[in-house]
Order: sequence, then C-alpha cells, then structure tokens
Amino acid sequence: MKHPLIILILLLACSSIQTTFAAKSNKLERIVVSPDGKGFVTAKSKQPFKPWGMNYGNNHRLMEDFWEAEWETFAGDFREMKALGANVVRVHLQYGKFMESPEQPNAKAFKQYQRMVKLAEEVGIYLDVTGLACYRPADVPKWYDAMEEKERWAAQAKFWSIIAKAGKGSPAIFCYDLINESLSPAGKREAGKWSSGSLFGGFDFLQYIALDPAGRKREDIAAAWIKQLTAAIRKEDKETLITVGMLPWSRQWKFLSGFLPKTVGPELDFLCVHIYPDSKKSGEEMECLKQFDIGKPIVIEETFPLSCTVAELEKFLLASRELACGWVGHYDGATIEEIDGLEKAGKMTIPQSVYREWQKLFLRLAPEMVGKD
Repeated sequence: MKHPLIILILLLACSSIQTTFAAKSNKLERIVVSPDGKGFVTAKSKQPFKPWGMNYGNNHRLMEDFWEAEWETFAGDFREMKALGANVVRVHLQYGKFMESPEQPNAKAFKQYQRMVKLAEEVGIYLDVTGLACYRPADVPKWYDAMEEKERWAAQAKFWSIIAKAGKGSPAIFCYDLINESLSPAGKREAGKWSSGSLFGGFDFLQYIALDPAGRKREDIAAAWIKQLTAAIRKEDKETLITVGMLPWSRQWKFLSGFLPKTVGPELDFLCVHIYPDSKKSGEEMECLKQFDIGKPIVIEETFPLSCTVAELEKFLLASRELACGWVGHYDGATIEEIDGLEKAGKMTIPQSVYREWQKLFLRLAPEMVGKD
C-alpha cells in the first residue's frame, strides 16, 4: 500500500499537469491567412486553422439584452459551444447599444465587450466580431438613421476604431466582420430608410450602406465603404483579419446585395458568405460558393438546416470543402442534453428540435471537417 503522503504528492502533481495542459490547450495564437492564400494558420506555430463555429444567441435574445444581468449564463454558453467542438463564436454588436452619439461610445458596453474578449481567451475560443448591427428596429438611434451618407460612414468608422482599440492585442479575435448582410443600393431610396424593412423573427438583419447611388456603380460604393472602415481599424490594429458578411449569389437574383466578390475581395483579408441550402433549389448552394472563389479564403459564415434537411446540409458541408475553409452555424443557448430534457417534459419546440439535430451534426462532422485537436 502506498503511503498517504506519496498519494497526496502524486495527486498534486497530476493536478498541476492537468492545470498546465488546460492552460496550454486554451492558449490562443493570432490567426493569419496561410502563405498559399487558401486558408488560415496560427501566426507563430503555423498550424492549420479551420473556423468551425456558431453564431451566438440565447433563447432568441440579442446578447446585449442579458450579458450584464446574466453574465454566468453568457459565459456558460461560451463553454458549452467550446464543449460542442466550436473554435469560433460569431458575436453581433448592436450599434445603438455601443454608441451614445456619433462620437461618444457607451463606456459600459465597451467594458463588457472587453470582458467578453477576456472570456474568450480564458475559454480558448476565437471571436468573429460582427459590428454595426441594427437588428431590432426599436433599438436603432433616431440620430443614426437621420444621418446623410458621409456622416453615417464617419460614425461607422468611429465605431470600428473604438472596437479595434478595445480589443487590440488579443489573439482571441479571429476577425472583424464590418457588417452583416449589407446592401448597396440599385436606385435612390427614401431618406432615413437604411434598414431593409424585412423582418425575420422580429429582427431586420439587412441594412443599406448608401441611399443614393448618385451615378456610382453599386459595387464601387461597396468597395469605397469597405476601404474607409478598414482604414479606421488599421489605425488601431494592423493585424486582425477583416471581412464582411455577404448575402449569397442566387440563380434568380445573382448578386442582389451589390457586393461583388471580385470588386470587394481585394479590400478584404478573406470572404464570408451566408449560405442556407434550399431543398427546392438543388445544387444552387455549390453554384453560389463558386461565385466567391477569387483566390482568397472563403468562410461560410452562416449555415443551418433552415430550408433543407439535416442530410442535405451534411452533403453540402462535405462538398463545400472543395472551396471553403471555414463554417459557422447557429447556437441559441440550449445543449443537446437540455433539449432532450425539454422533450421528455413535453416542452420541446420545433425550432429546438432543429437546433438539436444541427448540434448532433456539428459534433459528428467536426473530425472530418476540421480534424481532431
């Protein structure tokens, strides 16, 4: 029989080793574009990195709705996503919650943002920081929508300069996504109508970057807008990758957004496209993906079995590896086990059942899509 003191020493040694291993496993390196321009690697060790993650939400809530009062819930969700195998969390920053005026930031919101960055470092998960969100119409400041294009672009650049300064130096920030699903106008729009007016689940995920083409090509407006916001970020942070979340190409509408990969691509470090396969449009998702193949890394920043079966989504994800090097689905705050519990209690909703099937697919495909740790 071993002496109790020896057992204690062994236990302490094992604990120390586990603690050291956990620290190493959570230690993040900054992510950069790989030398061949087709993917990503860690900056120092040059290990391949394939984004595999989740767009974050909790019970259909925006994170600013609860991340102060329910920090433990918020932090717990990050750990749950990490446990699912995610290496990236896409967070959406609501402009109206972060800026009190075109020049004045909300100090409390930015402090919470820095707290989130630190959390990501501790958990060992990267952030896809998407900004300028105006998802809930009631939260959009009236002064913001009253601006003319020049002033609005300046206000947006100010937002990004503050964000870049707040997170500068953190390896946990995988990228800055300038805006979600933006539109460049094909014709003149009514003054103040920056949002699309098309609600999905009570949120408007689209907004225009200009209201009047004024003789300019749509794609040139998009490129100029990206240049101005990128310049604002680069004054504070010369390293973190920059992208923009783009709407997909479709057979019917082509590039409806006016953001053409060949035109805006040179201004970005990599391309992000949102693709939700549709059972009624077989093959369109791969046709779309090919439209974004311009010689830069491609991340499918949003995907989900929204209009297709889980099996159809799986088929697309596997096929997409031909061109894409990263994939981001959705998370809404409930684990597989929690949803199982709701089902047993007779309280599971249809959306929750879909989230559960997605998570099962996410877990199962991880080794094949991004490899094992």
